Amino acid sequence: MTTTEAQAAGKAPVFKRILLKASGEALMGAQNYGVSVEVARAIAEEIKAVRALGVEVAVVVGGGNIFRGVSESAGNMDRGAADYIGMLATVMNSVVLQDALEKTGVYTRVLSAINIPQVAEPFIRRRAIRHLEKGRVVIFAAGTGNPYFTTDTAAALRALEINAEVILKATKVEGVYSADPMIDATATRYDCITYQEVLERQLKVMDASAISLCMDNDLPIIIFNMRRPGNIMRVVTGEEGVGTRVCLNKPPTADRQP
Repeated sequence: MTTTEAQAAGKAPVFKRILLKASGEALMGAQNYGVSVEVARAIAEEIKAVRALGVEVAVVVGGGNIFRGVSESAGNMDRGAADYIGMLATVMNSVVLQDALEKTGVYTRVLSAINIPQVAEPFIRRRAIRHLEKGRVVIFAAGTGNPYFTTDTAAALRALEINAEVILKATKVEGVYSADPMIDATATRYDCITYQEVLERQLKVMDASAISLCMDNDLPIIIFNMRRPGNIMRVVTGEEGVGTRVCLNKPPTADRQP
């Protein structure tokens, strides 16, 4: 759904400030490694459309398309060193996304938890909030700046720091399922599920630290398929049937959907 289509349909955004969490793999497209410029441009166009509705947008992007600390590519490296390499990978992805956004005319700032002044501004909470208030898209790079923490945890932390109303977790599936839909054809999708259920069932939504942080602060998460064009707009305008909402208490009418 484009901005024009959303406005024509009389739809207004249901969130004022969001944090979009995208994996590094989302930038690969059909490739096995690296960045697809076409995919970065498509993501940028969707963010631009949402921003045009007046929504303040922050982004955390992973680095798994380049290097992941907890993976075979890290071999027998020291975990701390491997994680720092992964953080640098997120910086590269953030600059790629910044370039794609600015080519669409969207003012963007990259704020890094690791000091790289030639490439990005240092992360300062008040500065990040001020950028958002001025209408700029803010991309948070280098995770939390600490090893042993994933970019999922960084997304939860940054969302709370900037007072975001929701985390939008972009994935390659339609939401949270009772089982892996790629393996089990009978798996059913949840419209809504609680943080506690995610933790107890060990569902691979986000890592446990990120889920616990969101649960402790009542920060909702919406998991949706980013590969379906227009889904970011659909989620932001509150369209029903898109993705799965993770929250403290499940509404009485919430149930599984085929």
